[in-house]
Order: sequence, then structure tokens, then C-alpha cells
Amino acid sequence: MKVEQIYTGCLAQGAYYIESNGEAAIIDPLREVKPYIEQAEKNGAKIKYVLETHFHADFVSGHVDLAKATGAQIVFGPNAKTTFDAYIAEDGEELTVGDLTIKVLHTPGHTMESTSYLLKDEQGKDYAIFTGDTLFIGDVGRPDLAVKSDLTQEQLAVHLFNSLRNKIMPLADDVIVYPAHGAGSACGKNMSKETSDTLGNQKATNYALRADMTVEEFVKEVTAGLAPPPGYFPLNVKMNKEGYANIDEVMQQGLQALSPEAFEAAVNETGALVLDTRKPEEFAKGFIPNAINIGIDGNFAPWVGALIPDIAQPILFVAEEGREEEVVTRLARVGYDHAIGYLKGGFTSWKDSGKEVDTISSITADEFAAVYGQDKDIKVVDVRKPGEFQAEHVETAENAPLDFLNDYLAALPKNENMYLHCAGGYRSMIAASILKARGFEKVVNVEGGFKAIAETAVPKTAFVCPSTLQ
Repeated sequence: MKVEQIYTGCLAQGAYYIESNGEAAIIDPLREVKPYIEQAEKNGAKIKYVLETHFHADFVSGHVDLAKATGAQIVFGPNAKTTFDAYIAEDGEELTVGDLTIKVLHTPGHTMESTSYLLKDEQGKDYAIFTGDTLFIGDVGRPDLAVKSDLTQEQLAVHLFNSLRNKIMPLADDVIVYPAHGAGSACGKNMSKETSDTLGNQKATNYALRADMTVEEFVKEVTAGLAPPPGYFPLNVKMNKEGYANIDEVMQQGLQALSPEAFEAAVNETGALVLDTRKPEEFAKGFIPNAINIGIDGNFAPWVGALIPDIAQPILFVAEEGREEEVVTRLARVGYDHAIGYLKGGFTSWKDSGKEVDTISSITADEFAAVYGQDKDIKVVDVRKPGEFQAEHVETAENAPLDFLNDYLAALPKNENMYLHCAGGYRSMIAASILKARGFEKVVNVEGGFKAIAETAVPKTAFVCPSTLQ
């Protein structure tokens, strides 16, 4: 028996490879399916099943392409409806992979088709459960993503409560829990950085699995403090239900190398968004006017999904040389299939061609402290999440979370310096680039973010402050 977790940090997502006696199953694969195919071929195994725990909202699964490439059967649990060929398994049904058995456990609550897969070893003993977004390490799936007119988040939470207590918690304590996500995913509130655990430890430590917890307490706790989901989530669900363009075609379209002249012409002809994926500090020194910076080395794909509302918008991108394929791949993971080319030679070629260049003003935390010491009325905008802001922030700062920056634009000044920061500098540069593109010329980024500011004498406060921009 071979069980491997294939974890992708930028999405905080876990896919799984299961193999026994020449047969394999893949659970919740990513969009790029070649690694799964190559692994099976290397081991002399045939991929028999592609098991989907639910219709994912935060990424586009590779189930359609993987099934077409290998002949594997796509499997969903009860209530799933697709426009492509898929086997809809019944609750309690058992599938075989080599000498292993995989039992289908319908666990609705996160979504109504949510299903967990219980893996039994060669002797028939329960070995591991793949819980999708039903049970995370330290948390459970949010129950608000599948809300419909006849089903509230509270009703979904009741389903989740029953699924956990009737299907998962009765299992033995030594069963390994393998979830679909870890810390950093928007599919839960407070997931652990650990990506697997024993069920027994989760029963002892996960707030949502308390033995004495009532359904009313569960509903209240799992629905409290839910931030609005990113706007691209419903679009990814639609793609996962209905299918999508072949990843090879998406890659071919996106990997067209364009000279500065051709790049500029393409922007003018198509109205494409210019996405600069370089490091924030490099972007600040010079970039194509109106370009948006989302660095490839951060949580790139989720931020693209959160901040580019039109998933079908053409994208032209700037990347570090040699990383162009990575950019297109990571865009496609969240359904942004319309990259139409990149700047050949990177930003250096644009600069060397003599074309117009813009910059972002940046200052160190010590320089910010000096400015703040002279005038505490300067405009300080903290783009971290509300919870981060509430824990501690610059005394006079206002909170405009990056996820929903567009909602705050009307309250931000265009005629005075605006000092932006996040925790370390990644998000504030994204915010600065968005503001610059919208005509905010007096944007100043504080390098090192709040982590660096915290080491200065700038006054800070650590209580909830009602200063969020209105």
C-alpha cells in the first residue's frame, strides 16, 4: 500500500495518491495532471479512479483532464450533478484499488455533495480518511459556500454537525485524517499548519469535535466570524461541475513571448490586464504603468482570484525570466485561463526599449517612524485582515483589508500622502499597485510592514478599534 499526500503550499491544498497491486486512485487532483500520470507510470500502476470530495470553490480540479488522459473513472458522492461523465457513488458503497478498499461516506455540510473516503488496508482495517473540506486539522469546513434560497448556512451547519458525529467521529482514534486544505485556505477559519493528524488527537483538540457540544453551540461557533468568500469561488465551482479547457491548450496560449512593442500593442488591442509577478521590492523600482503586482513567491493564485473580478479577462504578464510557465500554471489552477502572452526578456526589455516606466515610493520602518513622529495625522492605511489589525496596529491607522480594497476606494484620499503597510510588505505592494492604477499618485509603501514598524517607537494599540474605513 502506498499513500502519498501531494501538498501545494500556495493553495494550501492537499491532493492524494493511493496505490496497491498495480492500481491507483487520485483524490482531489490539481489542474496540472502530468505528475500523477508520471508517478503511476513510474510505478507500473494504472489510475483507476479520480475521487472528488466535492465541487471545489478555491481551485479548479484536474479530474476532467486526468480522466481523459488515463481512462480513469471520475467519482463523486451523492447529490453531485455534472455535465461530464462521472460515477455518482452511493453512501456506504465500497470501491477497490488493488488490495485496498475505499468506502464512500456521504458527509454533507460544507456542501451537500461533500463526501469523505475511508481507506481500508489489505486486512480490511480502517487506515485513513480523506475528509475533503468536511474536517480540517483544527477546524471544519465553512458552511456558507453552498447557500441557496432553500438552504441557509445554519441549516448546512446542522448537516455538518451530523456528518461529523455520525460518520467520522465514531471511527477509531488511530485513523489518519487527511484533509483537502491546511492553514492559509479560505475554505475554513482557523486551520492548523499541520496537514494530517490522527482522528483521536482531533477529537481531543479540535473545537468543533467536542464530545459535549450541542448542535446549537456548533452552529453558533462555526458560523461566527466568517469573512465573505472570494468572488472567484462560484466560478471555480461552475468549472468543476461543467468542465474546462484542456490545460495544454491554456499553457500554449499563455506562453507566447512578446517583444515590448508587441506586448504594448496587445494591451491596447485587447484591453488586457497587465499582471507583474516579480518580487514587490523589484516592482517598486520600476514597472509598466497601470500594471498590478501580485508576486509569484507569495499566495499568488488566491490573491489573483480575490482581486481580479473578471475570470475571463485577458491577462498579459511580466515575470522573472524562466518562471513564465509557473505563472500560467498557477493562474490556471484558479480558473484564470485567459493569459495571452508574456513580456519577452522581462521588465528589463521594457526598460531598455525606452518605454514609459512608473514607480512606487517606498520608505523603511525607521523613516516612517520619523515622519509619524513629526505628524501623527498622516494617513496610515493597514491592509491586513481585520483579525490581524485588531490584535495590534498603529494607533491612528485605518483598516482597509486587501481582500476588499475596491470597497474602500471612495474613502481614500488622492490629494495627500497615504502610507500603506501589511504584515511584511507583500500585500501592501499589491494594494499600492492597485491604487496607483486607479489614479492614487501619492501612495507610499512601508517596507517590512507591521513586523518592522513594531520594532520602532511608533505608538501602537492592541484592542479592537472601530476605525475601519467606511
